[in-house]
Amino acid sequence: MKRILFIDRDGVVLQEPPQDFQVDSIEKTSFVPGAITALSRIAADFDFYKVMVTNQDGLGTEAYPESDFHPYHNLMLRTLAGEGFVFDEMCIDRTFAHENKSTRKPGIGLVKHFLQNDQFDLSNSFVIGDRWSDIELAKNLGCKAIYLKLPVTSLQLTLEQEKNLRDTIILETENWADIYQFLKLGLRKTVHDRNTNETQIHIELNLDGTGKSAISTGIGFFDHMLDQIARHGKIDLTIITKGDLHIDEHHVIEDTGIALGEAFSKALTDKRGMERYGFALPMDEAEAKVLIDFGGRNWIVWNAEFKREKIGEMPLKCFFISSNHSVMRQSVT
Repeated sequence: MKRILFIDRDGVVLQEPPQDFQVDSIEKTSFVPGAITALSRIAADFDFYKVMVTNQDGLGTEAYPESDFHPYHNLMLRTLAGEGFVFDEMCIDRTFAHENKSTRKPGIGLVKHFLQNDQFDLSNSFVIGDRWSDIELAKNLGCKAIYLKLPVTSLQLTLEQEKNLRDTIILETENWADIYQFLKLGLRKTVHDRNTNETQIHIELNLDGTGKSAISTGIGFFDHMLDQIARHGKIDLTIITKGDLHIDEHHVIEDTGIALGEAFSKALTDKRGMERYGFALPMDEAEAKVLIDFGGRNWIVWNAEFKREKIGEMPLKCFFISSNHSVMRQSVT
């Protein structure tokens, strides 16, 4: 089944003139920054069925003659085609808002044929738009919305209206580069729970975060080390572990490691966009390194000698026991 990109025109591909919102002269014809590059890469890298859906108020009337529309619309199409991007369909509504026609966004009159065609996967399709009518169109079609939020064209809704549409938005951004990156990788987020007789673990992971963390395992030094993963990896990470610390630390450390590996595996899905090789840097004066292979071949070689039994309340023997068990059983494969 084919996925669809429904793309608005003005304010998304072309800059929308703030004075009258009509692209009807060469002076008023300019592209939204990054649109040409992103659309070119989308055409090259993905197999979306590409549909323009745009409201052009009164097109064909004295208020907006055809001769004021087509020269600049066609200029846009030629420019995009020169970069490899061609729309498969163009759905242009010509009515005014006060007419309340079903063909006008957020109505689905011009695109309802997609609902009746089982060759298309609407649940995994997207509407890219800059107005709340585009978001509502996505909701009406059963798609997800990518909201290109630009200051010139963004509209204000009541809190109730926004609440009703907010769940439809899967990405909100101010630039096209983010849209391409999302279509390539998706939002690499996951919520993962792992419960055993010894531990109850809750993890929230965003691989494309900013380094925020909220860690609570009951072992201070372990919390600190997990916080370093989030901070230096620019990963948003929440870990809440409750376990049998009254017996020892072993289960809490091992099971948290296993659960974190499972969360990474879920968030990475098919690992699209990942490079085969990375790099490692020492931290301060330390020479210890952990190199993790996300390619699916888990293994551990452990050559370490400790001069003390604990760091804080964390037994150093757990580094070996937990790492060895976690890698051999699940880890991040």
